[in-house]
This record gives sequence, C-alpha cells and structure tokens, in this order.
Amino acid sequence: MTAKPKPAKSEFVEPKNFEEALERLQELVEKLEGGEVSLEESVAAFEEGQKLSVFCQHKLKAAEVSLKKLLKNPDDANSGEEV
Repeated sequence: MTAKPKPAKSEFVEPKNFEEALERLQELVEKLEGGEVSLEESVAAFEEGQKLSVFCQHKLKAAEVSLKKLLKNPDDANSGEEV
C-alpha cells in the first residue's frame, strides 16, 4: 500500500514589521473563528499564529529595551539629531 504524499507545508514568511504581523494574526483568528476550515488548515493557521506571536513578542521586547534606555539617558535621544 502506497502512502499518500503530504501536501507541501507553506513556508513561514517573516513579516516586515510588527503591524504586518499583527494584521496577519487578526486574519488568522477570524479564519479560525469562522469555523469554515479543515483540521489541517486549522493546525497550519495555529502554527503560523504561534510564529507570528513570537515575532511580535520579540519586537515589543526590543521596543521596551529601547524606551528604557532612552528614559535612563534622555540625552542619548538628542545625540543623533541634526542641529
């Protein structure tokens, strides 16, 4: 008996920015909440959502670190500006 080949998994494409990732997450949530997707599509959407969630967490953490540095050394914020 020959096993059916598994459908090719779509490769995760890293978003360009936080906003793009958040928008895609919203699309996935709406798709899953609609209940019109197969089990395989649901699992794939969940996997993509997990990756997007991690991406967003990293971006938020980086922003937090930057803001903390600026609050600690407000003079550093002006060092890159042209006068």
